[in-house]
Amino acid sequence: MASPPTSAATDLNLGTVIDQVAKEKGIERQVLVESIEAAIHKAAQSAFGATRELEARFNEESGQVDLFQYMAVVETVTEPEREISLEDAQRFGLEAEVGEELGFQVFWRKEDEDKARHQDEQFGDLLKLKQARSTFGRIAAQAAKQVLLQRVRDAERDIIYGEYKDRKGELIRGIVRRFEKGNNIIVDLGKTEGILPFKEQTPRETYRPGDRIVAYVKGNDAQAKGPQIILSRADPKLVEKLFEAEVPEIYEGIVRIVAVAREAGSRSKIAVTSRDADVDPVGACVGMKGSRVQAVVQELRGEKIDIVPFDRDSARYVIAAIQPAEVTKVIVDEADGRMELVVPDEKLSLAIGRKGQNVRLAAALTKWKLDIISESKFKQIEEEAMAALQQIDMVSEQVAKSMYRLGFRSLEEVAEASVEELAAIPLLGGAEVATKIKDCAEETMERLRQERIRTAAARQEPLSERERMMFIRGIGQRTVTLLEDAGYRTVEDILREDIDKLAIRTGLGIKKARTIRQGAQFFIESELKVLENARAERQRAAETEPTDKSES
Repeated sequence: MASPPTSAATDLNLGTVIDQVAKEKGIERQVLVESIEAAIHKAAQSAFGATRELEARFNEESGQVDLFQYMAVVETVTEPEREISLEDAQRFGLEAEVGEELGFQVFWRKEDEDKARHQDEQFGDLLKLKQARSTFGRIAAQAAKQVLLQRVRDAERDIIYGEYKDRKGELIRGIVRRFEKGNNIIVDLGKTEGILPFKEQTPRETYRPGDRIVAYVKGNDAQAKGPQIILSRADPKLVEKLFEAEVPEIYEGIVRIVAVAREAGSRSKIAVTSRDADVDPVGACVGMKGSRVQAVVQELRGEKIDIVPFDRDSARYVIAAIQPAEVTKVIVDEADGRMELVVPDEKLSLAIGRKGQNVRLAAALTKWKLDIISESKFKQIEEEAMAALQQIDMVSEQVAKSMYRLGFRSLEEVAEASVEELAAIPLLGGAEVATKIKDCAEETMERLRQERIRTAAARQEPLSERERMMFIRGIGQRTVTLLEDAGYRTVEDILREDIDKLAIRTGLGIKKARTIRQGAQFFIESELKVLENARAERQRAAETEPTDKSES
């Protein structure tokens, strides 16, 4: 390619350079022409004055950019650099009428020095270009050079972007070149460079310039000033792609990775299934003597990997995902997308994992909310639930057991159930009895709430935020937990929220949300005042008691 214009480029045919750049870099010729025209026009306004009416126009014959200045003929001049009076036009020998526009070519190239001198002799006092023209040639040549270089760089970036945009989601290999501010790593990919942002790096992994690296192509940023290719070592997809590279059955589509959950640098869980009944998906991923999974572990620098068989039965799938812990019982709450896993007491810490990692990854892998409890704790919860259900009039121990087996764990669940749901419980006695039991559950909840309020009124210690939430009429432990999970941790949080948003964020529905908000309002405006007055009265009594004794 011919060198772009330099400061001595006034004799250089820009047309030749433009043609060569357009051909070699695949840039439209007209785009280059317009870019150079715009660059020289901008430079001219900077050199001659921003208020002048200037035009840069590429001359196909000379292969250069011609510059023109236009001035309007007017009766009275208000903008000297853009207007000329009719009287001055006639004085300078210009045939013109008011309203016409006069054009003057600005001779700025070295080879046009004679024309420039002649123009200055004729119209120098009118145009006032002489001083600015002397330096413009160098500025214009530099501007043309810069715009060509920029267009070449842009074209090369577009080519690279076009080449790599289809590689998004693939593995790519490169060499660590340098480090940037923010601990970003620049990776040499061959034709271009990629960037491994700090947030996409795996904790505890360190690199030095020259190290080879395998990364996942997370995306491309066409607008980035630096490297466009965004890499990742922390994305869960990296694990998936590494297994695809190591396990032929995955590449061929016989074995499929259903889901990946990962805490980069520490542990990953992958769920796999097979289209062929004769192919064990877990065994295929593990490989002979663990060779395949170890190759992935080695590439991830020791990150632990659990390979889980996918099962359409959600309970079986979750049990497999929570391994190596042993599960003795599973309670499924499909409405809330939650499972309660009961494990032997001695296996509780194993099921939860270090800092909750095992259960957290299992939940992310299966998309179920998981609660892990020990057998002894489960037995205690069962006994408490049975005792709570039997507080309802007409509910015997046998009926309570039947209700418990069908998922009823609290008075609140009974109070919120439909008559049809309750009527379907064996030994209950039909719709009429179900209606009475539902009413009794509501009455029992309110009675127990009032008892808690009286107990709290007799206490000296201040109430916790959860205790205050439990004083809201019509809600129990389950609803309080849902409210807390949705970010409502105080009664005041509920009162500040719109009912529609409360219903959506908690998933409780508009009717329940309205009941909760009304209950919260009643507690704050009425019952809380009673509690505070009772506490204040006890405080006064405690302060006066020693005085009374001394007087006696």
